[in-house]
Amino acid sequence: MLAGALTLSLARWIRHWASFRPEAAALAAGERRLGYAELERRTLALAGGLARRGIGRGDRVAFIGLNRPEQIELVFACAHLGAIQVPLNWRLAPPELAYILGHSGAALAVAAREFLPALPAAPRHLVLGEAYEDLIGEGQEAAEAGSPADALLIVYTSGTTGRPKGAVLTQQAALVNALNAVAAYDLTSASHVLTMLPMFHVGGLNIQTLPTLYAGGRVTLLPRFEPEAWFNAVERERPTLSLVVPAVMRALIEHPRWARVDLTSLAMVGAGSSTVSEALIRAFHAKGLAVAQVYGATETGPICLHQRRADALANLGSTGKPALHSEVRLVDAAGQVGDRGEIQVRGRHLLREYWNDPQASAEAFDGGWYRTGDLGHRDAAGWYWVDDRKQDLIVSGGENVYPAELENVLADCAEIGEAAVIGRPDPRWGEVAVACVVRRPGARLDEAQVLRLFEGRLARFKHPRAVVFLDSLPRNVMGKVQKFELRRRLEA
Repeated sequence: MLAGALTLSLARWIRHWASFRPEAAALAAGERRLGYAELERRTLALAGGLARRGIGRGDRVAFIGLNRPEQIELVFACAHLGAIQVPLNWRLAPPELAYILGHSGAALAVAAREFLPALPAAPRHLVLGEAYEDLIGEGQEAAEAGSPADALLIVYTSGTTGRPKGAVLTQQAALVNALNAVAAYDLTSASHVLTMLPMFHVGGLNIQTLPTLYAGGRVTLLPRFEPEAWFNAVERERPTLSLVVPAVMRALIEHPRWARVDLTSLAMVGAGSSTVSEALIRAFHAKGLAVAQVYGATETGPICLHQRRADALANLGSTGKPALHSEVRLVDAAGQVGDRGEIQVRGRHLLREYWNDPQASAEAFDGGWYRTGDLGHRDAAGWYWVDDRKQDLIVSGGENVYPAELENVLADCAEIGEAAVIGRPDPRWGEVAVACVVRRPGARLDEAQVLRLFEGRLARFKHPRAVVFLDSLPRNVMGKVQKFELRRRLEA
């Protein structure tokens, strides 16, 4: 169906809309406004400047900075040249950044000045600001060399075990993901997305941001998430869409402004990254704002399952059905395909490979199907539900216990700020569940009260056997609880 669908580089997205809607808003950040014609001019000038500095097809160009238009310009400039952007997580420590730069073989790092001290001396640095603008000001263009098969992004995974791996996403993968997003969110040239999740992650960059530019819409960027800034932008800029994660949802709901904020411009919000509790979803729905879940991974581009607006209101907690250009199957422990098991995905939006890691690349696939490592089930109507990470599944006395099911119970308790459930080895049952709980300020909740929350709601074998109270839960930048770190603390 998609054979030959993309014959030119992704940079043609901007050229197309610059021709049809030259003055229409493409990007906004603070007081900055870029129309499509200006975005095209800057992208082509940037590509020319990079080419004169030796960047061409296959070369890697790293980017480190908060959300800003220059990262988008660099994506399309790399697409024009057939080069590859390596988005860097600015929260990483210098040794972690040095590893990614070395492993990817980046020839150049485009960096916001405040992050320069975290970077090693190599590779060469192009500093955002005057030096970057001088390069664009040269105004010379380079021949278009990018193609659908060219890699566009190397996005490094969070590395929960061992070193992070670099997922290689091609220009074709970005296009197919954009088509999935258009179908999921009804994206058109009238769409206006508010992006505040970090664009060094495929969630912030690929779920709504790049697809909106494919559709000719507008993207408003916030440098990073802050509740007040998000509320201000929604009320002032009137976006139609935004993407959130559970930690963001919780921060918004608990903010004093939540009760009075005007969210009526938003048709819905997308939500993903990790399991979203029903309590969080209900709080948004109570304000008339649908939470349409989306499921995927860095390696899947990421969209492969999603809800649409009406689905979100009618199927609370489901992660939807397969995206337009995705195939999804469930494979049980015996290798049988059915209605329950590991979620596996096939489609042209998947990673091509892990950069310089043929063994990991081979292990990631099962006959062309990407193994997500997540467990889920499908109901009679075809709706998919993500039960938990395969590695987080607790097997207690031969019975499967899904931590997400227990976490939903804990999320309903007003005295609990946040909670996660992990498994602990047990000589009798093999494993038992342990609830890791953060009390809300002023709460006096004790272990017995937490354990009573499960009475009458879940089967006895699923109940936690212990409660650990913590000041906070370890999370990565996308708000996912780092359960490997919780297990390490529990062992210690």
